[in-house]
Amino acid sequence: MDPRPRLMLLIFLLAPVLLAAGCGYSVYNRASLPFTEVRIGKLENATLEPKLQDKLHQALVEEFAKYGVAVTPGAVPVLSGVIKNFSMVSLSEKDDITVEYRFLIGADFTFQDSTGKIREIKDRGLPFIVSFTGAGALQNLLAARETAEKSAMSDLAKSVIGTLIY
Repeated sequence: MDPRPRLMLLIFLLAPVLLAAGCGYSVYNRASLPFTEVRIGKLENATLEPKLQDKLHQALVEEFAKYGVAVTPGAVPVLSGVIKNFSMVSLSEKDDITVEYRFLIGADFTFQDSTGKIREIKDRGLPFIVSFTGAGALQNLLAARETAEKSAMSDLAKSVIGTLIY
């Protein structure tokens, strides 16, 4: 019997494992997280865009839940932040009407762990660009903008939580 098919099957099955191990990818369980619960402190909106702090709070709660971290009002670790920049820029026009926009966001965060040590996370969010199309009726533009704002806040939350956990 020819051993080549077995060898090929073994290589085919082991290749993804070896690739994942070699690229720095690792699996974390809840017990290996630096904290299992957190309190979201004051989120300040220093921009002129209304309700961004509420959208960021919701995004943080959802993202922490995805990592298995409970957001509770009595938790000792506290995450606070300030949204410093939020701008909507025109990307493209059609017939003198802007049809594509992008958001640029910038925020600073502080995290106080259970020992009282404070960690600052500065200028988070600036590289994140969320584009959306605004052609058509005004209500479609407003709905697309709302969805894009939530996506931008979700990206910001992922970035901050990734920095804290990894």
